Amino acid sequence: MSINAAIRHEIENRLAAIEAEDEVRLLLAIESGSRAWGFPSPDSDYDVRFIYVRPRRDYLALSPVRDVIERPIVDEIDLNGWDIRKALGLMLKNNSVLSEWIESPIQYRDADPVIARIAELEDRYFDPQSYALHYASLGKAAVARWFEQGEDIAVKRYFYALRPALAIRVLRLDPSRRPPMQLQALMARADLPSTLCGEIDRLVELKAETREAGMVTRVNALEAMILDELGRAAEVPARSESEAFASEANELFLDLVDDK
Repeated sequence: MSINAAIRHEIENRLAAIEAEDEVRLLLAIESGSRAWGFPSPDSDYDVRFIYVRPRRDYLALSPVRDVIERPIVDEIDLNGWDIRKALGLMLKNNSVLSEWIESPIQYRDADPVIARIAELEDRYFDPQSYALHYASLGKAAVARWFEQGEDIAVKRYFYALRPALAIRVLRLDPSRRPPMQLQALMARADLPSTLCGEIDRLVELKAETREAGMVTRVNALEAMILDELGRAAEVPARSESEAFASEANELFLDLVDDK
């Protein structure tokens, strides 16, 4: 999905302001949320996420500098970023968020070369079972909110459970590759029945025409697939921990900070 040129220009200006005001260098700046996930609504926010590195002196200071930069949401633009140290620490815990940001189809900056190194590192060491369990937790939390407004479901609630369920399915089918971020890319690797693909495409079109709170009639076959996949995360094989993962991540961090 393309971003309106005026909105993109405003986002780029705000990112440049963050670099100047916080004295950081952005390594990655992408869109997350429904616009990048492949199921936006007309009133969806712009969920701008970024990774940054600080000057070397900040990492040597006695008092640690905050590892998150946030800005208030203005004009539906939500900016939030992580320090590279925080991002790498979460990567070592097999948190899939950094992997998704790297895979985002919408970028506001050309990624720094270090991002390719991080992606290669994740490819070699990520634990598919930990990813699957993370997605199962996200999906089950979404399912728990399905019927807060009665028998019909807010269409976005379906998607918040569907995307994690498909990520688990993709990991079951091929645990050697990190799952993509975007719904349509997940569908391409999920080997779904054509009837289910049709239902998902219909819901994507519906969400594109309604507000975030738009409701939809229940789709039993889709719900059954979602619940089944969320319950199968433990079937995804685990990858043994490797001390080399932390060692190489630390070396990457030191190279980056020394270069800064």
